[in-house]
Amino acid sequence: MPQLNPNPWFAILVFSWIVFLTIIPTKILNHTTPNEPTPMSEEKHKTEPWDWPW
Repeated sequence: MPQLNPNPWFAILVFSWIVFLTIIPTKILNHTTPNEPTPMSEEKHKTEPWDWPW
């Protein structure tokens, strides 16, 4: 039964994981989002103390 011979299947498994871990992440990370986030202004909001009614 050729299914029980681990030699070609193990090589295919190792090669496919090498492809998944080296080539595919670099291709995915090269994509950029169309709307880059813009930095917000760093002005502080004015806060006033609130006197509680009790």
